[in-house]
Amino acid sequence: MAAKDAHAGRGRATSSDVAAAAGVSRSAVSFAFNDPTRVSTATRERILAAARELAYTPPPSSRTVRNRRTQCLGVLLPHDIPKAMENPYYARFLMGIGQVCTREGLSLQLMPPVGDSLVRVIREAAVDGFVVCGLDTDRGEIAELGRRALPYVLVDSDAPDGGAASVDVDDRDGARHVTQHLLDLGHRRIAVLSIEHRSDQPARTYRDPMIRRIAGIEDALRTVGMSARDITIAEAPCTRMDGYRAAQALMATRPRPTALIVLADQMAFGAIEALRDLGLDVPGDVSVTGFDDLPEAQWTRPRLTTVRQPIAAKGRIAGDFLVSAIRGEDQHPHQLLHTALITRESSRPPADLTQEDLAIRNLSA
Repeated sequence: MAAKDAHAGRGRATSSDVAAAAGVSRSAVSFAFNDPTRVSTATRERILAAARELAYTPPPSSRTVRNRRTQCLGVLLPHDIPKAMENPYYARFLMGIGQVCTREGLSLQLMPPVGDSLVRVIREAAVDGFVVCGLDTDRGEIAELGRRALPYVLVDSDAPDGGAASVDVDDRDGARHVTQHLLDLGHRRIAVLSIEHRSDQPARTYRDPMIRRIAGIEDALRTVGMSARDITIAEAPCTRMDGYRAAQALMATRPRPTALIVLADQMAFGAIEALRDLGLDVPGDVSVTGFDDLPEAQWTRPRLTTVRQPIAAKGRIAGDFLVSAIRGEDQHPHQLLHTALITRESSRPPADLTQEDLAIRNLSA
């Protein structure tokens, strides 16, 4: 109690107080907390005992200043946190990054835009590196990342010159397969519901996931002599409610679509609810497909035909890439992950198509 009594009434204990109580230098106190290999075990135990007696805790920034590391990864989100967390996609993606953090003993910080911009967030963030989700690279954020000189990994974004690592899925191939599935079933009156492009963002690039998915749809349409002009394409925010509203609007068009390709499961769930409320059967009246294969896809009724992308694996690989970059290790500059068509009960031939019609269409294709 001698150290505590000597310090009584002098306010919060400092590293100097701990050093005096333990009979060591302030540098030794710093080493005990930040780099224990620099002091003997006996000295460290004496310092920690003095710190406990004085109720001393090192400031959160001490390790950052000493080692230039925060032991924290930042995830730059394209939306505010409530909107992002409304979509189960992000929960699975963050689960993948979280597996890396758990393995490496790191923490994770979610970083949404401030005033529709991530520039200030990037400038002030106390992290060792960034996983960047769905960012247009012609905005100021990429330049700010370069100025910070911290490692970063792009996910679902156009990789700029300079060798930044990136992780994507083969969106085009996935959309082509699900469209071909509907065409093979005999559907020709098709509507597409895509994720809305924010008006405050620059024009989409060819690497934008929605652009890639629309391109895949067009690839499949060409196999039967169709093009994007022969279908209806609508956009909506990526929420269940907006999927509901958009599906209601699409069903008001004439002739009514017999198939609805939704480019995100979250919107597809809302679309199925809208069709049900309109008195339409899925898939009897309208087939519905999604993209992502979220866990709910196999529990909704009918179970959703969708494109599976490895969401958790995408987060895990992005996390691995970032940890490697922070360590200065060699890494692959780009990883393209494959998708898979998962056929379930929400898709079948259109009700007005006979087996003879289907046979003729397949033969002509």
